[in-house]
Amino acid sequence: MSNSFSKEEVVAFENVLEKFDDQLVLSRNVSKYATDSTTMERTGDTIWRPMPYIAQSHDGTDATANFDEATQLAVPARLGYSKHSTAILTAKELRDLLQEGRLGEAAAQKLASDINVAVMNVAALQGTLVVKRTTAASGFDDVAQCEAIMNEQGVQGGDRYLALSTRDYNGMASNLAGRGTMQGKPVTAYEKAFVGQVASFDTYKLDYANRLLAASGGAGLTINTLVAGANYYTPRATSTAATGETSNVDNRYQTVTISATTNVRAGDSFTIAGVNAAHHITKGDTGQLKTFRVISVDSGTTMTISPPIISAQGGTDAELQYQNTVVTGSATAAIVFLNTVTAAVNPFWHKDAIELLPGRYAVPSDAGVQVMRSSTEQGIEIVMQKFYDINVMKTKYRWDVFFGVCMKQPEMAGLMQFSQT
Repeated sequence: MSNSFSKEEVVAFENVLEKFDDQLVLSRNVSKYATDSTTMERTGDTIWRPMPYIAQSHDGTDATANFDEATQLAVPARLGYSKHSTAILTAKELRDLLQEGRLGEAAAQKLASDINVAVMNVAALQGTLVVKRTTAASGFDDVAQCEAIMNEQGVQGGDRYLALSTRDYNGMASNLAGRGTMQGKPVTAYEKAFVGQVASFDTYKLDYANRLLAASGGAGLTINTLVAGANYYTPRATSTAATGETSNVDNRYQTVTISATTNVRAGDSFTIAGVNAAHHITKGDTGQLKTFRVISVDSGTTMTISPPIISAQGGTDAELQYQNTVVTGSATAAIVFLNTVTAAVNPFWHKDAIELLPGRYAVPSDAGVQVMRSSTEQGIEIVMQKFYDINVMKTKYRWDVFFGVCMKQPEMAGLMQFSQT
């Protein structure tokens, strides 16, 4: 007969789950998609998730020439994170069951951190809305720039979040604490270094934050933005291989040709002269340069960027539908890097931009190992397993989580960096 969990172990596991929930700060503020285990196994743990449609409108009452086919875009979402934590207790150590609870609490803390870090990395590395601040964090004016870049490009209001490094967050709290003419918030900012909601964003303090190195790409880099330069992008729902097979296309990225990619790094942010951001719904020119991120450097003159330059220069229906830029063409449009000083990355995003995909392990419960499982409020399943080795009188424990994080729409997320020259 196999061993069964004692009441103390069950209680310890329940307490661990509560602490796990408490620490999932960032993952609470992204959208969730419940995956089907059978489907994910059959598709290599990848599922394509649709991006939002953008409709077009036309003038007049005669619609004869306006019935065009819509292009549906989708992105691949993967269950790509498999994390576990382990522990061993001897028969002597098990005499104090508090040890077991402490180990479980530490495991939950680390796994919760892994999930939050995964969400933060996706937000920080793949968000394309870039706000460059030349001074240290000061408060409302900083967050207002994040709101402005979202509003100008048609990102819907509500469910907006900003995660700040501790030093940048406290800099904002310091500014707020000095506003003696306001009631309530300045006191909380002074006593607890708490900022709360600012300029439509719910703000959070990070005890860990990514740092983006200063761009080291040479000055004078250019890109051809004329039609002949072919550096504009045409969205496609699918592509057809030479063999006739059809597959989905990931439209978040584009390979462009520039004058040189020497010392350009993945993660760099930049603008292109004459390439302005367009409002995604009205297609109107915002008057502000569109911001881009380097995803990878592919050769001495090519690199993959996000988002693609959808300028409608090709005139196709798909370009008109998903246009995100207004381009004044030039054979030598200047590339200007925004991350000029190494500094902390402060990601901001709309809830629908990032998706958390809970996965599930099919761990047998009748194979000689005791198994318990439960789910956090985000739907992330935690599996706890216990195995006793009679040879050495030691009990092995492990806690596992399986999940994915997907940047579904990089133009609804971005980063803010301070003290940039």
